[in-house]
Amino acid sequence: MRVGLAFDLKDDFTTLPGSPEDICEEYDSIHTVRLIETSLKSLGHEVVLLGGGRGLLTALLTGDKVDIVFNIAEGRGNHPGREAQVPGILEMLDIPYTGSAPTCLCLCLDKPLAKTLLLNAGVDTPAWYTIACQADIENTDWHKLRYPIIAKPAHEGSSIGVHADSLIRNPNQAPYITGRLLASYRQPVMLEEYIDGEEFTVAVTGNEPPGVFGSMGIVPRNISPDFIYSVEVKRDYVNLVDYECPPHLEQNALKSLHESAVKAYAALGCRDIARLDYRIGSGGVPYLLEVNPLPGLGSHSDLVIMAGMMGISHADLISTILSAACTRYPQCCLT
Repeated sequence: MRVGLAFDLKDDFTTLPGSPEDICEEYDSIHTVRLIETSLKSLGHEVVLLGGGRGLLTALLTGDKVDIVFNIAEGRGNHPGREAQVPGILEMLDIPYTGSAPTCLCLCLDKPLAKTLLLNAGVDTPAWYTIACQADIENTDWHKLRYPIIAKPAHEGSSIGVHADSLIRNPNQAPYITGRLLASYRQPVMLEEYIDGEEFTVAVTGNEPPGVFGSMGIVPRNISPDFIYSVEVKRDYVNLVDYECPPHLEQNALKSLHESAVKAYAALGCRDIARLDYRIGSGGVPYLLEVNPLPGLGSHSDLVIMAGMMGISHADLISTILSAACTRYPQCCLT
């Protein structure tokens, strides 16, 4: 097949003065693009690099036709609908693509909305409170919240805005940390109950029905009751964490974790691939922190690390995603 690759590169963005230093964390490096390109070519496909933004539009409208687009583009702008931009364009142009539909991508990037839907679907997720503006900070009774809590931007991924100092322990810290995030990231701030338990990530793949691809434990090298899988930790994961795949969990606990992940994947309408992040709370309850329907596919991403520990090559992971997408499009042929 002729496969177009849609992506947004970190190097394509110029951050404005005063912007947070991690604001482009979700965007990819050329190394990731080349890695996916190599994997697709090893599977026998011709690859067209489409890029993102206006360049993507030009390539789709004036370039040679592609059979399907392998989408890893994060979109442009500072709003919860940005990840839906490329899929929306592809649907308008009637071009097949991998991954979730625009509706799902919008839902998952809007963390408070996603958590509301997940609760309605019977998926456990930590309690939360949303601060939308400065007036909310002034009108909130900070003494009524249960501490500790994690403060994070409501519409970001890749731990953007989640740092070592994001853990709020008391009502005196809360207004300052929340106000700083509100001003820096120019979007609502979600204050989420801190689950003092082990952290796990689960990959779910496929459609009708989806299934668990694999799961992995994230274990800090320096054991601390206040561990946060923050931007700083992810950037230095080789020195700061160990990964356990499969996770060291009792069988019933692992089953509960996997069942929750599949239920959440289906409830939010994920397709082809998603990575779901969890903490195991008291009583062994898996609490879903975040759903990532556009997970990283670079060599240092959790999903690729997990696949490697399972003995699955990058090319086979890419093949799994592409094959799942092609089942929706009879015109696509993998041979």
